[in-house]
Amino acid sequence: MITLTEQALNQIKKIITEQGKPNWGIRFGIQGGGCSGLQYKFDIVENPEPKDHVVEQEGVKIFIDPKSGLYIKGMVVDWHSDIMGSNFVFNNPNAKQSCGCGTSFSV
Repeated sequence: MITLTEQALNQIKKIITEQGKPNWGIRFGIQGGGCSGLQYKFDIVENPEPKDHVVEQEGVKIFIDPKSGLYIKGMVVDWHSDIMGSNFVFNNPNAKQSCGCGTSFSV
């Protein structure tokens, strides 16, 4: 459903470990808002919701709610870090437009 690059996987593992929750997973989704109408959201959670799609990539559990899955199917999540800062980058083939910051999109 979605793919995490090696850099994104490493960053997520680091965040989960630093928060003392090594067996928890990350829940990806979308919500209304942002510059383009929809924005990405993700949280570190212990368990998926009952209807979540659950995948695991290199030990990282990924939970995706069914509605969000329609909008992020095929998305690649990367981690980018440079002198200007660090952030997750969302490469979503379903997005028709996205804002300059890359955290919101429209379909």
